Amino acid sequence: MTRLTEAYRDARVELIDDTSRYVIMSDCHRGDGSKSDEFLKNKNSFTAALDHYWKNGFTYVEAGDGDELWEHDFKHIVRANRAVWEQLLQFHGAGRLIRMWGNHDLDLRDPRFVRQHLWTAKDAETGEVGPFFDGLEPVEAVVFRHRTTGQDILLVHGHQGDFPNDQGWRFSRLMMRVFWRYAHAFGFHSPTSPVANAEKRHKVERNYVKWIRQNRMALICGHTHRERFPREDEMPYFNSGSCVYPSHITALEIADGTIALVRWRVDPNEDAILQVTRRVVKGPEPLSTFDLRNSG
Repeated sequence: MTRLTEAYRDARVELIDDTSRYVIMSDCHRGDGSKSDEFLKNKNSFTAALDHYWKNGFTYVEAGDGDELWEHDFKHIVRANRAVWEQLLQFHGAGRLIRMWGNHDLDLRDPRFVRQHLWTAKDAETGEVGPFFDGLEPVEAVVFRHRTTGQDILLVHGHQGDFPNDQGWRFSRLMMRVFWRYAHAFGFHSPTSPVANAEKRHKVERNYVKWIRQNRMALICGHTHRERFPREDEMPYFNSGSCVYPSHITALEIADGTIALVRWRVDPNEDAILQVTRRVVKGPEPLSTFDLRNSG
C-alpha cells in the first residue's frame, strides 16, 4: 500500500484530453531468442501491433518487464530483437515512447545502467558503438491526468509491495539465473511469481483494489500477466496482461476519451492465409466512468 502511494507521489504526469491516444503493454519479457525466450512466439504479433499503433498516432507505454534481465544479459537481448528496436526507436524519436521498469528490468531505475546499455549500442553489422535510445529516462509510474476533469489514473508495473519481486528482487533474480531460466524451457515457473501462484496473484490484486478504494482512483497494472477490465460493480482495477501468452498478446488502449482491452494474435483469414488480427475484448468505456472522485 505504501509503495503504491510513493509511486503515485513521484509519478511522471501525462496530461490527456479526449483526443489523446496511448497504448499500454507490459510483461513482454524480451529474451535472447533461445528456448527460454517466452517473447519469441509472439514477436510477429507484437511487431504488427506496434506498426498499427505507430500509423494511428498512439504513444507506446511499456509498463515494466519489457526485457527479461533476470535471465539474460542485455547485449544478447539487443542482438535478438533488432526488428523490435527499429520500431521502438521510431516512437522514441517522435517523443511517443514511455519506458517504465518492473521487477524483471529493475536495472532501468539506475541512470548509469540506462546510459551504458540503452543510450548507445553496437551496430550488428559494423560492430561500432552508436546512438540507440539516446536520452531515454525510464520511470516507475505514470499518472494520466485529464486536462478538463482533473481525473487521475495511476499506471505502475504492479510489483510494488510484492516482497520477493520488490524488496527481495536480487535474491529472486539469482534463483532465476541459476535455476528457473532453464525450467522455463519446459513450461515451469517460479512459485514466488504471481503468474504461476493463483493464491499469491489474488492477494496482490486484493491489495490493488484496497488501494483504489482508499485513494478513489483508477489503477492500471501489469505484473500478474492476467488481463483485467472491471465490470460495472467492481473497483476500477485494470491489467494490461502480457505478451507471453501461448498464442496472443494483450494491451490497453486509451483513445478518444475511452479505455479498451484488446487482443492481438495470428489467425487465418477467409483464404486460409495467416495474418495478425486485433480484437476488442472489453470496452471501449468512457474514462469518466471510472472517475471515483468526481462521480461521488
